[in-house]
Amino acid sequence: MKAESHGIEFIPQSERYGHPRRLFSIWFSANMQVTTMVVGALGVVAGLGLTWVVLGLVLGNLVGGIFMAGHSAQGPHLGIPQMIQSRAQFGVYGAGIPLAAVVVAYVLFFAANAVMMRDAVERALPVGDNTALILFGTVTLVVAFFGYELIHRLGVVMAWASGLLFAAVFVIVSLSDEPGAAIVESIPSTSFSLPIFLLVFTQALSWSLGFGPFVADYSRYLPETVSSRATFMYSYAGQVLGASIVMVIGAVVTSAAVDVQASPAIGIAALFGPLGSVGLIVLLLGVVMFNVLCLYSGFMSTVTIFSSMRGSNTIRPGTKLLIMSAIAAVGTVVAIATQHDFYTFFGDILVAQVYFLVPWTAINLVDFYVVRKGKYRIRDVFDPDGTYGRFNVPTIAIFVVSVLAQLPFMNLNVYHGPAARWIGADISCVVGLVVPVVLYLAMARIGRLDSRGPADDVSAESSAVPSP
Repeated sequence: MKAESHGIEFIPQSERYGHPRRLFSIWFSANMQVTTMVVGALGVVAGLGLTWVVLGLVLGNLVGGIFMAGHSAQGPHLGIPQMIQSRAQFGVYGAGIPLAAVVVAYVLFFAANAVMMRDAVERALPVGDNTALILFGTVTLVVAFFGYELIHRLGVVMAWASGLLFAAVFVIVSLSDEPGAAIVESIPSTSFSLPIFLLVFTQALSWSLGFGPFVADYSRYLPETVSSRATFMYSYAGQVLGASIVMVIGAVVTSAAVDVQASPAIGIAALFGPLGSVGLIVLLLGVVMFNVLCLYSGFMSTVTIFSSMRGSNTIRPGTKLLIMSAIAAVGTVVAIATQHDFYTFFGDILVAQVYFLVPWTAINLVDFYVVRKGKYRIRDVFDPDGTYGRFNVPTIAIFVVSVLAQLPFMNLNVYHGPAARWIGADISCVVGLVVPVVLYLAMARIGRLDSRGPADDVSAESSAVPSP
């Protein structure tokens, strides 16, 4: 199989292919791994009753999946990567502001995934901590370099393999005679705390929102004739089902006293006894799958930032490998530095990315579905002197104001906002959603978003940029 030849440029209709059902398999499989399971375990570890944890997780994914799938539906219509489309809202250079936040989130998740699988790599190979992290990053780099088609094929395989494994995990724990493991007969649900419940909801919401900045990267090759409804529903179903199932299993096994904190993969593999090595391999590949998504789209976002300055959208294979290697190296260094204080680090990642992703997703979706109604000049997305300009100051200002408006409501291990302390919970995501929607619609109404008004009457098809 050849490495993907396209970078961030428009995918011409002659090279579009595939069926939207592929979106179900890639997003279902992306969630069928232990990183997702750890998200489900966090609420139980914090002391919330299992029933309330399950409710918070499912609600968070149901809501977050709407935004995620909304972004996915943009891919076939526009034929460009997700974050480069943000140039239509922020300007060709201005899009670098939300892109920078997204790249940081990708690097941190890359690091978090490596740390979680460190002990599993060491169990499979006789290596030390740092070497295990480097090896995991290297395997991720190789798969990510081949790109789009290999990622989709791996997604189909892992959807089945990981799905069967996690189903077996639930059955084993449910039927276990170990103390605290009678999950089917008696689910503890008495402990409730509104702040922790909202935290669980926010963490699940954050998880699904975290796919938003790269979800259209994996739908952009679909034919333009594919309906937005089909793209949305396959993406939504894969994301919500995959994330909810594995998070709930994470909460269940944690309630059943299965150790998924010290080393999630080893704790789960141990449930399979003599077949534990097989389970360990499936778990390793599952997290590799998710890590590949982080690296591949981290590369796409990084190239989007710097290509706007270079004025070129073609990426040579050597340049692609160099950029991907640099991102993987930074992620591995972060993993090595944070590996001994991982859970505090990971919990803050989940919450902190919401502060940036929610305003961005609100602006992007309102612009696409309400203001411009999917009508963009694709050629001008690549042109600093085009319709969208270099910097769209009003949109950038809305984004910054929306992030700052959340400060009083933020609640992290390193910072507790005054409103969060008074309310007893972090509701910043509500503020981060409402503020940009209201401000963006107001600016669109008065025609201040770009030099040609809020909605150019030009379709993606008629303004498509031919492949170089």
